[in-house]
Amino acid sequence: MIKKLAFTLFLGALVPILGHAATCSRANLIRCLDSACAINMSSNPAARCQYCGTADAGEPNDAGMRAVSVGTSSKYTISARDLKSAPTDPGERYVWASNKCIAMVDGCTAENISDTYDPLIEQSCTAAGISAQMLVLFENARKTKTSATCKSEITACITGNAKCTPGYSACAEDADFDKFFSECSIAAHGCDEYLADIRTNLTKSRDTAIKNAENAILEIVQSYRDSRDKRLNAITQSCNNNAGRDACIVSICNRSMPNQCDAAYPSEKSMATQLCKFYDVACSTLK
Repeated sequence: MIKKLAFTLFLGALVPILGHAATCSRANLIRCLDSACAINMSSNPAARCQYCGTADAGEPNDAGMRAVSVGTSSKYTISARDLKSAPTDPGERYVWASNKCIAMVDGCTAENISDTYDPLIEQSCTAAGISAQMLVLFENARKTKTSATCKSEITACITGNAKCTPGYSACAEDADFDKFFSECSIAAHGCDEYLADIRTNLTKSRDTAIKNAENAILEIVQSYRDSRDKRLNAITQSCNNNAGRDACIVSICNRSMPNQCDAAYPSEKSMATQLCKFYDVACSTLK
């Protein structure tokens, strides 16, 4: 119950992040949540409390944990396939079902879930003999989390490979960052009072990481430009007064001609000059 209640009471604080769309259908929202939280409720009035309230209400029939409620519209119910992976812990199951139903029922937000479904869970818990007030349980849950713990959990979540990635490359756009931060905030139960500061710090980290990445790219581009300019300058210098061609002739004479192009062997000098003729062609393109 503690995990679930911490989630439900701080959901309202996330409304500015999650936003509003079309009008939420309370009936369809309840229908969706009931498909995970009210299984066999006709024979078990405490079902909502047991499935999505508190473990103190006792365990529901284990076979029903992965079944879909009978008689509900398939359009607004969580599928049997998805329910196979639903958490069995009541608090975690409620968070899981809430995320599913927000995606399935148009216009519904976390605030709608809190306003609509929390009273139904309380009624169910009363039927199960659980009368503790939600606010008291929330306060107890909140005290178990510190700012450092919340920051660590949310940072690890948002920099995961499936979200922003360690270098925030997948969150260069604010919309992407907002989406992943909302998901990670919901997953980190009991951290609502720290969310504003954590968001500010993570935004700064994101901006710094992206700026550093851009600077690194600019440095690479500049290094290639400098290297190209250096080579071009060296080639230009070699064309001045035929310096490159003359050096080429001397090198070939010394390395490849039997008589090192001695004046007595003009054919060797002529051959070396022809072999270095490419300097004249290259230099002519630079003029």
